[in-house]
Amino acid sequence: MLPPRDVAIVAFAQTGHVRRAEDLSEVEMLMPVLQEVLGSTGLRAGEIDFTCSGSSDYLAGRPFSFTMALDGVGAWPPISESHVEMDGAWALYEAWVKLLTGQAETALVYSYGKSSPGELRDVLTRQLDPYYLAPLWPDSVALAALQARTLLDSDRTDERELATIAARSREAARDNPHAQLRGSPPAAELLDADYLVQPLRAHDTPPLSDGAAAVVLAVGDTARRLTERPAWIRGIDHRIEAHSPGVRDLAESPSTRLAAEHAGHFDPSAAPCDTAELHAPFTSQEVVLRAALELGDDVTVNPSGGALAANPMMAAGLIRLGEAAARIGRGESRRALAHATSGPCLQQNLVAVLEGDAE
Repeated sequence: MLPPRDVAIVAFAQTGHVRRAEDLSEVEMLMPVLQEVLGSTGLRAGEIDFTCSGSSDYLAGRPFSFTMALDGVGAWPPISESHVEMDGAWALYEAWVKLLTGQAETALVYSYGKSSPGELRDVLTRQLDPYYLAPLWPDSVALAALQARTLLDSDRTDERELATIAARSREAARDNPHAQLRGSPPAAELLDADYLVQPLRAHDTPPLSDGAAAVVLAVGDTARRLTERPAWIRGIDHRIEAHSPGVRDLAESPSTRLAAEHAGHFDPSAAPCDTAELHAPFTSQEVVLRAALELGDDVTVNPSGGALAANPMMAAGLIRLGEAAARIGRGESRRALAHATSGPCLQQNLVAVLEGDAE
């Protein structure tokens, strides 16, 4: 048995997310983020023990596109490196395991995505079952609309609550210099807009975003040396629903709840979370997640604005962990929950519980 090791997020950086970064390649978009996150710790790329990235070749439209991003990291002399074809939150999970097993003391995790080169709603249909669903081309917004309709028909929410979530999230983003959408009309005014895909209006859906993010992880005393306020990962777990949306209740998310249980969110002996960064690209999904996680009004949800303010594919989940860690680092949160999702209708879910040192 290995001795227990404490792992923390010690640094976080992200781009200013935009609708189109046409003049930048993925490497050019990523390099300032890597320089910033390493610079905040005083580490050089060659001093990192393990590097892990998250991205999707489907967005870039070419195989093994992630290898080009290594130009921004510096892969020579040879480095210990890995990649997941997932949101960067899952790359962080792999790096966390690497540190727990004693194979590394520090890790760099980064992710990026450009939605602008293609039609994202069409691209995301490739996540679906290739025999029965994908040939029908049900896009991500249409599937989210089915989930929202399930919630409305079961009286678990209404369109006014969805508009309130959108307005609250984008108003919170006013203080986030990295957000793509900042500020919102009042909820009552949002309800006057036409439907995009009924019952969802444009404000219920995420913006299309180009962006990148990175974090640095470290263990024990190394973490305390690199930052005054480490955000300790007290627990992290991820679970997956059935592949077909038609065989599960879209109004609930048992995988989120199970991941939260294993991450220690419901531990009665621990202090409750005061902040939650939820990866909810659609307003209706925040309703599902809040119920699964039993979040009350005393929890500040998505103070960064969340995915409704900026949603760079393959990075938005990692950003939730980074934003939660950053609030702990600034002394604005004592214990925070971070959530990431992937796939249609909250198919795959990761939950992490972060905590600062006791004062």
